[in-house]
Amino acid sequence: MKVRIYVEGGGDHHRDLQFQCRKGFSEFFRKGGLAGRMPRVVPCGGRSAAYSDFRTSHGKAGSDDFPILLVDSEAPVTDADPWEHVRRRPGDGWQRPDGASQDQIHLMVQAMEAWFHADKTTLQEYFGQGFRVASLKQRPDIDNIPKADLFAGLQAATRGCLKKGEYSKGQHSFEILALIDPAKVRTASAHAGRLLNALDRICG
Repeated sequence: MKVRIYVEGGGDHHRDLQFQCRKGFSEFFRKGGLAGRMPRVVPCGGRSAAYSDFRTSHGKAGSDDFPILLVDSEAPVTDADPWEHVRRRPGDGWQRPDGASQDQIHLMVQAMEAWFHADKTTLQEYFGQGFRVASLKQRPDIDNIPKADLFAGLQAATRGCLKKGEYSKGQHSFEILALIDPAKVRTASAHAGRLLNALDRICG
């Protein structure tokens, strides 16, 4: 089966950023137990582009193709069905394509940076001296950290760090993604656990 994950991220038409996005997610999935049976990561830029690319792939998918959509939730998730979340969320209004299953949509809640909060040790090692871990939200259920708090906390924690400088999504995010421990993310995020469990089953 050819599993392709259409991910929000990588910028629009920025080859270097797309490469970093693909590398970061691929390394995260490899360490998450998928070595030797890896899905193909397709960076799509913005979330609307990710949905559009997924929908196109789903419409053309052959019997051996399995496209998956992976996007930020952008807001608290109150629906058990991720397709309902993206249908109801203002700014999305996405319809579930005919025949698309629950395994074909997954959410990073409320942004990918939530995953970083599950592995503060790696963050501290990455940014080095001056990193202020106390500036990050300490709640263990990272899915419920508001998006604004994710970015504000990372910027406050890294302000003054000489090794890497203050956190910048384009500069640091995919490097960090490649370094963090998927096992810690799985434990702290129900949605990340759902994604990794689905990939383990589908790619097996």
